[in-house]
Amino acid sequence: MDVPTLLHVRNSAYIMSAMVDAMASRTASGFATPDEEDLDLFRVMAALADPVRRRVVLALAQHDGLPCGAIDMQVSKSAATRHFRVLREAGLIRQWQDGNKLGNSLRREELDRRFPGLLDLVLRESGPSTTPHP
Repeated sequence: MDVPTLLHVRNSAYIMSAMVDAMASRTASGFATPDEEDLDLFRVMAALADPVRRRVVLALAQHDGLPCGAIDMQVSKSAATRHFRVLREAGLIRQWQDGNKLGNSLRREELDRRFPGLLDLVLRESGPSTTPHP
């Protein structure tokens, strides 16, 4: 059996990356979120356990449709991207491309139907939000 060379590993990584990109481009919005009936309480609670992510949820509850850059998260861009991904994959937010910006909205109605009172409690306990900046 042949041992893979560095060239094989690089080619495999390139192919896998291209496959992932191709699959992502096939989704309608490019930003998949779980359906309402697939929202998982433990995944939602895990996403809300982080204070930065709670700050995002609070900002979106007050100003729906904000682009990522309008929410003062006080973290690096890569950390902000990760936080938005966790929120989206847990089903707390919906994201869409708006020109060169990424829009965000809280899935308030769906979350309230699935877990009545949860968001109200989180928002009440999270305190005042940092106001979005232009």
